Amino acid sequence: MFSIGSLSFFPNSPLNPSKSHKRIKPQLPICNLHVKSSMEEPASASASATNIGFKNLMETFTVEVQKAENRPLNVPLIASFTIASSRLDKVENVAIRIELKNGCVGWGETPILPFVTAEDQPTAIAKAKEACEMVKRCSSITLGAVLRQIGDILPGHQFASVRAGVEMALIDAVAKSIGIPLWRLFGGTSNTITTDITIPIVSPAEAAALASKYHKQGFKTLKLKVGKNLKADIEVLQAIRVAHPDCSFILDANEGYRPEEAIEVLEKLHEMGVTPVLFEQPVHRDDWEGLGCVSRFAKDKYEVSVAADESCRGLADVRKIVQGKLADVVNIKLAKVGVLGALEIIEVAKASGLNLMIGGMVETRLAMGFAGHLAAGLGCFQFVDLDTPLLLSEDPVLEGYEVRGAVYKFTNAGGHGGFLHWENSA
Repeated sequence: MFSIGSLSFFPNSPLNPSKSHKRIKPQLPICNLHVKSSMEEPASASASATNIGFKNLMETFTVEVQKAENRPLNVPLIASFTIASSRLDKVENVAIRIELKNGCVGWGETPILPFVTAEDQPTAIAKAKEACEMVKRCSSITLGAVLRQIGDILPGHQFASVRAGVEMALIDAVAKSIGIPLWRLFGGTSNTITTDITIPIVSPAEAAALASKYHKQGFKTLKLKVGKNLKADIEVLQAIRVAHPDCSFILDANEGYRPEEAIEVLEKLHEMGVTPVLFEQPVHRDDWEGLGCVSRFAKDKYEVSVAADESCRGLADVRKIVQGKLADVVNIKLAKVGVLGALEIIEVAKASGLNLMIGGMVETRLAMGFAGHLAAGLGCFQFVDLDTPLLLSEDPVLEGYEVRGAVYKFTNAGGHGGFLHWENSA
């Protein structure tokens, strides 16, 4: 189990959910607001006298599972999604459904991204079934104990995406049992987030058309996938700059560049008068020396922060990044490290002075909703990249968060609020 350190989303609570599963009302959040917009609705001071924290819930809520199951979650994309390391033509994820004996149902999602997640869909389905069978055998033990058992049978990066999906579903069900939205459970800092939106590797004309479209929709930050062809990447950047001259750029090479190429990109952008707000994973995940070299160059010469994504697959990686000063930002993805693993990494990163980014694979609003609640509740992420449901041609998720352009608003419904028509799932 992770240590709680100074995490502000673990307030003490007198509530003992193991004795009662009655729904209660949440209290005014104790954290400062992180995101402000006209859509934001801070909690009322009269909401309740009880404040529930996730740590408290883990150790006091007794879990009794009635049913746990998984099914394929296949959704078409609007267009092929190409990055430096892979190409995706449709989403082939896994949905997790856990029903407690009190009738509350939780939903989770295991994202699959070839060459990024360790699992493929058949492996994920088999391991999710194993985890679901284990969860059903758990009787009258705490949420924390069940989550630790899930971690035992789905360890490390090898099964992180499946672990995340099962954790999401179980935590969602428990939060519904006590009538608390996840954004409050994780700290209550805000009920909104503002995301960037991604332009995959496409032609300059296609990139310009997407940039113009996203500009009209209100997106201020564009995340551009690069790393396959240096010359083509520059041409795409030039085309986007014309179509959306006021946007902020995040470059994401997905391990595609050699260090000298990453440095050349920054130099050419400087000549164009363009400074990205972030340069994500410029080199191969195991090229620690190259990562540090690009990070130092980017920060010292252009004041550009470099983020570790594929290089950050667990707590040991974060500690290595901190010790060697190899990056300025780490990208937290639940599918890489699980929910509990993400909370542990966030604690270490904050204590070490690293900035935080939250992202995902190609996911529906089930997984993105959970990650969004986490980001809004904690309020500690400088970069939010939770856009992939906007790239799907269908939305299989009912209810959940509200979308208005780049802004997601989370309601006061228990858990993350989203669900599937299970009988219609693939």
